Amino acid sequence: MKNDGKYEKNGNNGNYNSHTSHTSHQSERLLPPRGDYRTLLSFQKAEVVYDITFRFAHRFLSKGDRTVDQMIQATRSGKKNILEGSKAGLTSKEAEIKLTNVARASLEELLDDYKDFLRARDLKIWDKNSKEALYVRRPGHNSHDSYESYREFVDTRPAEVVANIAIYLIHQTNYLLDQQLRRLEKDFVERGGLRERMTRARLAHRNKRAQG
Repeated sequence: MKNDGKYEKNGNNGNYNSHTSHTSHQSERLLPPRGDYRTLLSFQKAEVVYDITFRFAHRFLSKGDRTVDQMIQATRSGKKNILEGSKAGLTSKEAEIKLTNVARASLEELLDDYKDFLRARDLKIWDKNSKEALYVRRPGHNSHDSYESYREFVDTRPAEVVANIAIYLIHQTNYLLDQQLRRLEKDFVERGGLRERMTRARLAHRNKRAQG
């Protein structure tokens, strides 16, 4: 499901703005400043998906159904790996890319669980341009989304509606993670990881001493 342009713009937070290709090797920081993972729009969306999924699984799935634990674990993995990736990125760009990919894969697994739930029960999966999808899309345009935007729907609507809301939000989160991964990969190709920055810093220091 395609998101509108502002998600891509807002998703480019301080975690990436501090990494610029125009920085000279001499002034390059070994450990670039990091933004709080909670400023990542992908993390905010993933947290809403977790809150909805936790309630959905306990409300609409039978007690003892293994799918309850599987769905909750998948959404937890998505959220936690975004967090861990952001933190790991301080010293390892490779680890940040790997963990962000794990988050993306976990949410894709969760997406398939929701689709299985609807298909197995002959319930409708909304088209992205349906009137239902357009109605619930409005809260998601908030750049700082939270579960409170969806609480009324989740607490009062039937399983078909709640599952489709979750599907829409997972698509949004995955879109943001795709943008995030492209930026991370571009940054890694252009600037390398910590080892490469350390090598450049040592060479710059030696050159400076030689010139002095």
